[in-house]
Amino acid sequence: MTAQQPITYDAFVELAATDSAAVGLVLKGSRAHEGMTTEYSDHDLYVVLADGATTALTRFAGHRTPELDLVILSLDEFRAAGMPGFERYALARARIVLDRLDGGIAQILAGKARFDADDAFREAGEWLDAYANSLYRSVKNDRDGHALAARLDAADSIRFLLELLFALDRRPRPYNKYLEWELARFPLPGWDTGMLLDAVDRISRIGDVSTQRRLFTQVEAVARRAGHGVVLDAWGEDLDLMRPQ
Repeated sequence: MTAQQPITYDAFVELAATDSAAVGLVLKGSRAHEGMTTEYSDHDLYVVLADGATTALTRFAGHRTPELDLVILSLDEFRAAGMPGFERYALARARIVLDRLDGGIAQILAGKARFDADDAFREAGEWLDAYANSLYRSVKNDRDGHALAARLDAADSIRFLLELLFALDRRPRPYNKYLEWELARFPLPGWDTGMLLDAVDRISRIGDVSTQRRLFTQVEAVARRAGHGVVLDAWGEDLDLMRPQ
């Protein structure tokens, strides 16, 4: 295709479907999230090639237009994509367009959507400590009259909190764009989605200390039940400042 006539999504899928080297086509992004597509949404497509395959499809490597963004990679590279990395969530919620491996592509995606138990536990502990650190800094700065610093630390704490809560459920955290979409369809166990989103919104916007403390009470209980008491106890008496007064 020439620069004046870029290939369309439908035309590329039809072309790839006739090439046996293409063992998988995986659509990610807004078009893989029902209800999130807009007039600006392109098609983000992973093209998975059999390891060692030779194919003319590689001429489309790096292809990017307002309609179609292609990532062409081998099966081994696809297995490794997002493991770890920022692409993990996108692939966890991706839609399969073509799977020539009798469910093998689906199995790879399912593995990206679910953390190993040991990895999830380790990551949750790290995110819990980071969350407590930012929360503590926020309430301390608020106490000491540093309003901007308090709000910035509060906003930081929300990032770590969301990583923590999804790690506790052995899931990759969604991008901010898809947070509400994700929680509406796949709620976090034990959490009231509306309450959680309201708290996240209020803390991110104004750094409200009372909301931060109330939320921490719930987080602390969840984290201790999950076996992370040692992380919290390391904060000693500083926990008192994080809890409701």
